[in-house]
This record gives sequence, structure tokens and C-alpha cells, in this order.
Amino acid sequence: MPSERDLRRRVRSVKNIQQLTRAMQLVAASKMRRAQEAVLASRPFEQKLRSVLNELAPYADRELSPLLHRRTPVRRVAIVLITTDRGLVGPMNVNLLRTALRFAETQPDAAYVAVGRKGIGSLRRMRATVIAEFPNIPDRPTTNDTNVIARVAVDEFTNGNVDEVHLGFTRFINTLRQEPTLRRILPLVPEEEDLDQLPPIQYLFEPDPQTVMDLILPRFIEMTVYQAILESKASQWSAQMVAMRNATDAADDLISDLILAANKARQTRITKEMLEIASGAEALKG
Repeated sequence: MPSERDLRRRVRSVKNIQQLTRAMQLVAASKMRRAQEAVLASRPFEQKLRSVLNELAPYADRELSPLLHRRTPVRRVAIVLITTDRGLVGPMNVNLLRTALRFAETQPDAAYVAVGRKGIGSLRRMRATVIAEFPNIPDRPTTNDTNVIARVAVDEFTNGNVDEVHLGFTRFINTLRQEPTLRRILPLVPEEEDLDQLPPIQYLFEPDPQTVMDLILPRFIEMTVYQAILESKASQWSAQMVAMRNATDAADDLISDLILAANKARQTRITKEMLEIASGAEALKG
């Protein structure tokens, strides 16, 4: 059984660690609020851009738009895998990587565009095919930081190196819930809408729908990648805040157990000393 001194030393050590986890929890909470605001602000823009894409889809020629051209059979896919640069985010990266690997197993061949140090390290250990690596994405990314990722994905598709491009990221639902998500971004397939619920409006496009479509498609891919990284950032800080809060609470429980064990050890030591004193006094009387 550990001595009372060892238990007291462990209590001090756990309290020091608890101060770190509490500080990291506060920092993550602050960054999480900013990341949530960025995600919620950008979602309407992406939805509106997707709505415009759906309006243009009936007028587009899939043979003339390379980003809409579907190739069969699919021989190779690319997965843009967005993970975090740092750990302490619970199972977030593991769940996303597991989802991506399960999907890759169903494909003839798969290559990766790795975003984030955790994903890069995992793919290197598995000796997976990596097309490009993008570590150290800023905590508050801009389109200048993410457009290069979208350009790599578009170039791989238009050059014929891959037949499909999928985007793997962790979608932010709320502070306690983040979902690993895998979405196909190339070739683009406009979402089906309920035509009965759409307003009977016919839009005029200048100079023509095909030209407008060719201009919007690359911007839509860039916006989709940017939105996915914002979702991952919000999920990262939410997961880290929850993980650090759980670590702080666990430290409280551990400190209580250690203090209880130290008090028992102290009581045992005092009882032993009193017995020794009593035994010595009885020996002197004899």
C-alpha cells in the first residue's frame, strides 16, 4: 500500500494536471464559440449556392461540363480527409478515419488528400496512397487557406487520375454531437428537389446557363471544401472542450479517492504509533 507521503504527492500532481485541463477547457470553449459562429454564418451561403446550382442543372450539358461528367466504371476514387492537427479531441479523428477506411474498402482503388497532421500520420503508418498533404490549417481559416485543397481535388478529377472525389470531415451538430461524414463532391450531382414545392419562376441567365454553370462549379467546390473545414474546426474545439471537462471531473474524483486513502493511511499510522507507545509504557511498568 502506498505511504501517506506518496499519496499526498500524487494529490498535488493530479491537482497540477487538473489546472492544465481546466485551462485547456476554457481556451477550447472560447475558440469553439468563434468556430460555431463561423459555421452558422457560412451555411446559408453554401445552401444558396447549391440552390443556384440546382436551378442551372437542367440547362447544363454534362458532356461540356467536365465537373459534371460521370465516368463508369469507377476505377479509382480520391478522398479528401480532413482531420485535426492536434490531439485531445476524444474519438473524433478515429471515428472519421474508420468511416473513410470502410468506404475505401468498397472501392477498387483509393487515394487520399490528407488535411491535418493526425490524418497524415495515420495514413503514413498504413502506407496508404497520399496525393497531397496539407498540415497546419489555421484555427480561423480563410478561403485562401482552403482553395488550394479544392484545386488539387479538381485537377485530379479533370486530369483523369481519379473518377470520383469524396470529402471526409466531421460535421458539427452541437456541442456534444459531431458526426463523421463522407460526401461525394465530384462529379457534381445536383440535389433532387420537390418540384411541386418550388415557386413557378423561370430565371434568365446571362450570357447563357452553360457559361454561368462553368463559372459557378469551381466556386462551389471551393466553398464546399471551405465549409467542411469550418465544420471540422467547430467539431474539434467542441470535442476538446468536452474531453477536457471530462478530464477535469475525473481528476476531482481521483483527488477525492487519493485524499481518502491518505487519511486512512494517516489514521493507520497514528493508531500504530499509539499502540507502540502503549506497549512501551506497559513494558516499562513490568
